[in-house]
Amino acid sequence: MTPDTQPPVLTYLPKPSTPALALPAGACDSHVHVFGPAAEFPYAASRGFTPADAGKQTLFALHRQMGIARCVIVQSAVHGFDNRVVEDAIAAGGGHYLGVALVPAAVSDAELLRLAEAGFRGVRFNFMKHLAASASVEDIVALTPRLAAVGMHLQVHFESSLVHSLGPVLQRSAVPVVIDHMGRVDATQGAEHPDFAALEQLLLGDARFYVKVSGIDRIDPAPPYAHGIALARRLVAAVPERCLWGTDWPHPNHTHVPDDGHLVDSLAAIAPTPAALQALLVDNPQKLYRFGAPRAAVPVL
Repeated sequence: MTPDTQPPVLTYLPKPSTPALALPAGACDSHVHVFGPAAEFPYAASRGFTPADAGKQTLFALHRQMGIARCVIVQSAVHGFDNRVVEDAIAAGGGHYLGVALVPAAVSDAELLRLAEAGFRGVRFNFMKHLAASASVEDIVALTPRLAAVGMHLQVHFESSLVHSLGPVLQRSAVPVVIDHMGRVDATQGAEHPDFAALEQLLLGDARFYVKVSGIDRIDPAPPYAHGIALARRLVAAVPERCLWGTDWPHPNHTHVPDDGHLVDSLAAIAPTPAALQALLVDNPQKLYRFGAPRAAVPVL
């Protein structure tokens, strides 16, 4: 069956639990996606699957429930290079929502400037088996001076084994580099595994690198994700000023559907002091994404 003939896949819990953890004012979910509605924002023909709609209204409601005030929406391969679905959510977000785009490495300067002015703070490139790589790492690094010119950073999502080959090339980047989901390491292998060790050394050795301690549910096979939490906590302790966090809602291409309330509550163990939680959820996102003064209250649609 092709994606067009497959029934849509519901990738998120319609009724997640409400977290017990109270988040600091201005807390930011630094990694989510929006899907559709497909009737308004068609899915890309090149997508690997067809998700159930997970649009901005559902995202805004989730954030109100979770106590999250700000967010960065990452364009998904489900919508390909057509970033309009994220632009629409940013525009509706009243200054609380920003974006990260998907673009080809040969994107024009005019398009980069347009995206920056629309609220996009970076561009993302994938090096995952289930997502077609759109450019070589050398071409991506060559793009970074043009990203610098419009105030954007680079975000990368890669198989854990690629940290050894990609890391040295990415160190030539002209802009900050954000590594998604703790480099997709296998958390059950622990901190001594060569892939995690290389990720940690890259972060410790080069201040241009940030890491998202999102994805405890992707690098650890089942709740309560103790192995994933342990690695996230280690990274927060190692580079507290360059860690970010996100729910990864609505959880595409996953082995199971995590509970977003549980993911929020896991922050109590990942960032176990008020100062650590403030840095992870408020200060670090503000430094990297540069949220302005909100134009309106947290959206209610």
